[in-house]
Amino acid sequence: MIKILASLLPVLFLLAPVAAADEAGDRVFEMRVYTAAEGKLPDLMARFRDHTNYLFVKHGMDLIGYWTPTEGEGAGNTLVYLLAHDSREAAKKSWAGFVADPAWKAAAAESRKDGRLVAKITNQWLKPTDFSPIK
Repeated sequence: MIKILASLLPVLFLLAPVAAADEAGDRVFEMRVYTAAEGKLPDLMARFRDHTNYLFVKHGMDLIGYWTPTEGEGAGNTLVYLLAHDSREAAKKSWAGFVADPAWKAAAAESRKDGRLVAKITNQWLKPTDFSPIK
């Protein structure tokens, strides 16, 4: 996980600063790592491309980026992405709306008709440092 995060840092430095955090100044980032079921990474990526991204935005999540490892144990079966939320409370509300959305339920069910797409999901909450170019 640390190797994946370290490989993302140069990309994050290239991003322009984005909207300021809410008044409490607690904007947070959520890094999620999906390990696809055997042979299902293309299907998982299609679900994000065709459905999930739209729904994330609909429910107030900021899409920062998506990556796949080019080497190592995650190459060929891993999707890593970063979301931004105004706060942990905003994230909780966004995720609740997302999982309850009928469009998500339909897309998830359709994508699983030939078996589960995801073998494992991990996530980590990140807060920007005072010297981070993205906050």
